Amino acid sequence: MTTREQVQRKVVEIGIVPVIRASSAKKAIAAAVAVAAGGIPIVELTMTVPGCIDAIAQLVRDMGSEVLIGAGTVLDEQTARKCFDAGADFVVTPGLDMETIAAARAADKLIMAGALTPTEVITAWKAGADFVKVFPASAVGGASYIRALRGPLPQVRLVPTGGVNLQTAAEFLQAGAAALGVGSELISSAALEKADMSSITSLARQYVTVVQQVRETMKPALV
Repeated sequence: MTTREQVQRKVVEIGIVPVIRASSAKKAIAAAVAVAAGGIPIVELTMTVPGCIDAIAQLVRDMGSEVLIGAGTVLDEQTARKCFDAGADFVVTPGLDMETIAAARAADKLIMAGALTPTEVITAWKAGADFVKVFPASAVGGASYIRALRGPLPQVRLVPTGGVNLQTAAEFLQAGAAALGVGSELISSAALEKADMSSITSLARQYVTVVQQVRETMKPALV
């Protein structure tokens, strides 16, 4: 069984959290397989996916030993508990909900708590959030906003979501993001409708390359 600390390290190591929104559980599962094939062994299935919890349980059975399976758009503690019971490694909230954070801590499971303002970010971190999902990041300045938050809050692991794409990913990482939440820019509804999983796999590889390249340039020079 993967511990919360192991999940935390893996999220940082991978650097990309694919956010899967789909019109059916079947399409969501196919998308999860596609991003994993592209080198991103982590997925977040949003609760807007019909039958999401059953899909999470199936992914845990089929891929749980190799892929981190998370639940997104979790709005309350009851839903969080159901996701954990289904085997989810982590939950993600779109906004700040203290009861959901408390439920995750009680279950010793990882949580990415949604926040936007500095006050919300600090509140989420103090409450025990492992990561703070800054959403919607692009609407408040994008990478420059992440950099501004990191100034007084360098200890907070920020995961910007919303507006993260292949053009902006490097900027967010250079600004100090611990990882990036990527949704439709990686898993588009068009690709899902056409069952074009190869394009999702190809995009996943490109995101992996961006993360690797940026982190290589950010390594401190050896003296």
